[in-house]
Amino acid sequence: MADDLPELLAWWRDGRTVARATVVATWRSAPRQPGAQMLVGPDGEAVGSVSGGCVEGAVYELGEQVVADGTPVLQRYGVSDEDAYAVGLTCGGILDVFVERVSRESHPEIGEVAADVEAGRPVAVATVVAHPDPTWVGRTMVVHPDGEPSTSLGSVRADAAVLDDARGLLASGHSETLTYGPDGERRGEGLRVFVNVHAPAARMLVFGAIDFAAACARMGRFLGYHVTVCDARPVFATASRFPDADEVVVEWPHRYLQAELDAGRLDERTVLCVLTHDPKFDVPLLEIALRMPAVAYIGAMGSRRTHEDRVERLRERGLSDEELARVSSPIGLDLGARTPEETAVSIAAEIIALRWGGRGDRLTHTAGPIHHPTSGWVGTGEPDGPEEPGEPSPFGGVPLPQQA
Repeated sequence: MADDLPELLAWWRDGRTVARATVVATWRSAPRQPGAQMLVGPDGEAVGSVSGGCVEGAVYELGEQVVADGTPVLQRYGVSDEDAYAVGLTCGGILDVFVERVSRESHPEIGEVAADVEAGRPVAVATVVAHPDPTWVGRTMVVHPDGEPSTSLGSVRADAAVLDDARGLLASGHSETLTYGPDGERRGEGLRVFVNVHAPAARMLVFGAIDFAAACARMGRFLGYHVTVCDARPVFATASRFPDADEVVVEWPHRYLQAELDAGRLDERTVLCVLTHDPKFDVPLLEIALRMPAVAYIGAMGSRRTHEDRVERLRERGLSDEELARVSSPIGLDLGARTPEETAVSIAAEIIALRWGGRGDRLTHTAGPIHHPTSGWVGTGEPDGPEEPGEPSPFGGVPLPQQA
């Protein structure tokens, strides 16, 4: 909802009725991820996209139908020889789209959710998209990290199950469709609930105020991270040198990292880029980082010789082989990068590959799905999501830490 929030909120506040189409599940090379939305406005406007253009026309017509009759629809779009260039996905993917009518009467929670999103407070909206009893379909529950929801999906048992799982997804920053028995049974099917997570941007912490850090901050911002650059040297750690960073902090890196950890401002989506390659900075910093609870990624710049020296220094401080294995060094994928900008692309490529289970191979030399469906950080390069509709969707709650 964050992308189309201004338009949706304006129509909602004016008492207008719109159709909202949301991608709730994808398989294979679907072009958009769960949570992507398209609105059909009260005057026929189309806002947003669910497929990058492949099936927007069909979704638009379905949205008009849903506004007219008020009945929500869960529609699957795929590809076949007959309809590939009509309403199918020419990319070969499959996606489920839930289309519903939205107004102040049907969705009174939108104002509350919008306030949370605008304030940067994590919030999730759980929506019933399928159930044997059609009166359940379209019911919503607003989920916060703590506190009880004010609405019910249909039963105490279903509410408890969805609340528990939605909080796990909220912690990971991941949207997903969950499947239960009709009354919320952990085993069974019939009830499908899409949990749309709105969480603050994941954080990228860049340590070392060097030219590589400026390029890394630029790339991190492009990828949607909240970027912090930290260095102990005030002459180098300035906002003018890092215009793409959200904040520039003058502090010893290990002290800053410990303070952020103690304040609870780091989570399983946080990525750390240690670019100092100076023992007096990076050894105490990595000692804290590698002993922290799971973060998504820890990468450290330096040659293989530099890293071997760093590892020996960390061993002397008592770090185990398991802890040392969490750091990626030399940092980045093997792209042949030389300039700061190319190196930033290499680092970003490694982060993306670990996020989605990619291998870093050239796609032209691979077979199978282009996109790797996952439940979170996998770190091994192996996809772990469903390949075809009908298979149970995995739910791990909290992403796994990156493994080198």
